[in-house]
Amino acid sequence: FEEALFSKSSDNAPSLKHGPINYRLDHAYHALEAIEMVDLAEEQNDQYSLIFMDVRMPPGMDGIQTIQKIWEKHPDIEMVICTAHSDYNWDQIIEKLGFTDHLLILKKPFDSVAVKQFALTLTTKWQLQKTNQAYTSSLEEKVKERTSEVQQSLDKLKAAQDQLIQS
Repeated sequence: FEEALFSKSSDNAPSLKHGPINYRLDHAYHALEAIEMVDLAEEQNDQYSLIFMDVRMPPGMDGIQTIQKIWEKHPDIEMVICTAHSDYNWDQIIEKLGFTDHLLILKKPFDSVAVKQFALTLTTKWQLQKTNQAYTSSLEEKVKERTSEVQQSLDKLKAAQDQLIQS
């Protein structure tokens, strides 16, 4: 299955102007394993950007419940639900997962080129979001520092003014 969708042969590997797209493909056989893999990757600062999730899984949690659990700790991961027969309709999925732009549903059977395009687009989106978050945090820190500097200057001016008034 993975080889058919994500073949790394030179004939099938997607590429951009700057060369081939590199990716790592992992798989989990059940929900708890998937959740543990995502948590461990986060701890190792090697976050997953995209997860393809089947709705029907071995006994335990189904794919929708697994996505809920993953998103509790990792809400920015892009998710693609891959399913041929869903136990949920669109409204039920939205009710369970919320309306989000981090979710795509892909019906089986699907074309490997389309899957690769989804993977490229969604991982690029995720990377841009992470870059934006880091930039925003940096700007917020600079604003905080500058606000502190301005406040210190105001405090000095106030103290100088008070001293002048008392003289």
